[in-house]
Amino acid sequence: MTEAAAARRSRITPEREAELYAAVLDLLREVGYDALTMDAVAARTRSSKATLYRQWGGKAELVVKAIRHGKPDRIGEIDTGTLRGDLHALVRLEDDCTIEQNSALMRGVAMAMHNNPDLREAFRAQLVEPEISGFHQVIRRAIDRGEVRPDCPALDFLLHMMVGGFATRALLDDQPPTRAFLTSYIDAVVLPALGVTPARSA
Repeated sequence: MTEAAAARRSRITPEREAELYAAVLDLLREVGYDALTMDAVAARTRSSKATLYRQWGGKAELVVKAIRHGKPDRIGEIDTGTLRGDLHALVRLEDDCTIEQNSALMRGVAMAMHNNPDLREAFRAQLVEPEISGFHQVIRRAIDRGEVRPDCPALDFLLHMMVGGFATRALLDDQPPTRAFLTSYIDAVVLPALGVTPARSA
């Protein structure tokens, strides 16, 4: 990026950026991804479309950055000394209200990704891959501690298991996921699949 381009993109303060992201998420919850427009974002945030496009390039990038801004970005830093402690600490990064809001939001975005390759690409690059990297750090420490065998076949499906428990709670039980549900799910499903006995790792 040239110095001039960097200067243009740095005009928005962190406080203003957070305000814009909050407005984007509100609109996303109200109308969904497909009906959300840059015009609507500009009107809601009292911004110009030119500023929005200059800063984010387009709707997909703006939406994904807004989602990422509101998510804890500390998975790889969690280190409680046990895998069970690490996974429980991950659940505790958000309270039940935030988990419920994010669950509904992510379901809507997941549906929109089927018909929007640009959204899917931005989502994977900025949300999925960083979370995979964070999980790999958590698992590597568990392997180094001897909690999980390095050849455990369930390792390849850890993220699938975590996302599955989160996503299917509302689908099958008609209830949002909660901290209590997710921690119980980790103890009953995820840890045994990895060969970890929850009572021993507590």
